[in-house]
Amino acid sequence: MGNERISELPAPAAAPDRSAGRAARASGSLHRRLLTRTDAFWELVTGRPVSLYATSVLRIGYGLLYLVFLLREFPHRDEIWGPDSPWTPALAAQLFDQTGWYSFLILSDSRVYFELCYALALVTSALFMLGWRTRATSVLFAAVVASFHARAIFMTDGGDNLLLLMALYLVLTACGRRWSLDARRERIRAARADGVPRRERGPAARQLGEARLTLATVVHNCGVFVIAAQVCFLYGSAGLYKVQGSFWDDGTALHYVLNLDLFQPWPELSHLVDQYPLVLAAVGYLTVLTQVAFPFVLFGRLKYPVLAALLGMHLAIAVVLGLPLFSATMIIADAVFLPDRFYVFLAHLLRRAARRHGLRAPVPGRVSGLGTVPRPADGRRGPAPSAPRVPEQVRE
Repeated sequence: MGNERISELPAPAAAPDRSAGRAARASGSLHRRLLTRTDAFWELVTGRPVSLYATSVLRIGYGLLYLVFLLREFPHRDEIWGPDSPWTPALAAQLFDQTGWYSFLILSDSRVYFELCYALALVTSALFMLGWRTRATSVLFAAVVASFHARAIFMTDGGDNLLLLMALYLVLTACGRRWSLDARRERIRAARADGVPRRERGPAARQLGEARLTLATVVHNCGVFVIAAQVCFLYGSAGLYKVQGSFWDDGTALHYVLNLDLFQPWPELSHLVDQYPLVLAAVGYLTVLTQVAFPFVLFGRLKYPVLAALLGMHLAIAVVLGLPLFSATMIIADAVFLPDRFYVFLAHLLRRAARRHGLRAPVPGRVSGLGTVPRPADGRRGPAPSAPRVPEQVRE
C-alpha cells in the first residue's frame, strides 16, 4: 500500500465565552463600587469632624441639666449623697464589691469632705457647660456624674442612667469646638496671630501634627456614632418591649400609668387626661410606632416629624408624669440627630432677633475690638464668611 497522507482539517475556532466576560465585568464593577464605598466611609471618618454643633448642644444641655439637678437637690444633698444618707457609705461599699462601681464620695465620712466634693461637682458642671478647657473638664464631669450616680443609685428617677452614658461618651468628642469659651479663646488667638509670620515646622513635626488631628477627628466621629447608636437602641428596644405588653396592645397602658400615685404630681391633670380613653389609646399606639420606627427613619426627612412627636411625648412625660430629669435627658440626646446647618440657621435667627430688639449679638469668627478675621483652615486670608465655617480638622 502506498503512503497515504491524511490531511487534518483545522479545528474550528472557539466561540468567545460571553458569560465569562459578563461575569468578569460584573466582578470588576462590584470591586469598584466596594472601593468607592470604602473610600467614602474612610473620608467620612477621617476627613472632618461631624456634628460639632450637635455635640456642643449636648455639652451645654447636660452640663446645665446636671447643674440644675444639683442645685435643686442642694437642701437634700445630705439625705441623698451625704454621710447621713439612709444608703450609708458602708452599704454603698458593699454594693461596689458586687458591681465594680466606685465613688470618690465614700473616701471619707467627713462632712467637710462631702461639702467640698459637692462644691467641686457644681463648679465642674458649670465649667463643662461653658466649655472651659473642655478636654479636661469633660473627663472631670464624667467622673463627677459617675460618682454621684454610684453613691445613691436607688435615690433618683432613672433619668441619670442615660445622662451617665452621655457624660462618658462626650469625653470622646470635640464638644468644645462650638459655642464655648475654648472656641472664643481660639478666635481671639487666631485674630491676634493674623498677619504674623509663622515659623516653619519640619516634616516630622508636620506629620506628627497631622496624625494627631486625624486621630482626634476619628475619635470624635466614633463618639458621635456611639451616641447616635445608643439613642437608637434605647428607642428601638423600648418600642419592642411595649409591643410585647398586653396593656399597650389594647390601648389601656396610659390609663393605668395615670392612676399610679407615684406618677401623679398633678392629680387633677392626670384625672382630666384620663377622661379621654380614645385619645389615650391613640397616643399609646403613636408612641409605640414612633419608637419602633425611629432607627429606620434617620436617613430621610421623615425623621423630623418623628423627632417632633418624640419631643411632644417627652414634654408630656415631664409635666403629666413628673419625670423632668428623664424627659430633659432624652430631649437633649435627640439633638444629636439634627444637622449642623440647623444650628447655624438657628443662631442666625437668634442674632436677627437680638438686633431687632437693640441687643448686640457676637458674630462667629469676629472678635470685637480687634477688627480682624481668623485665618481659614488653608492659611489664606479671605473675606469674612456669612456663616460660621466648619473646620476640616479638630483642634483643641
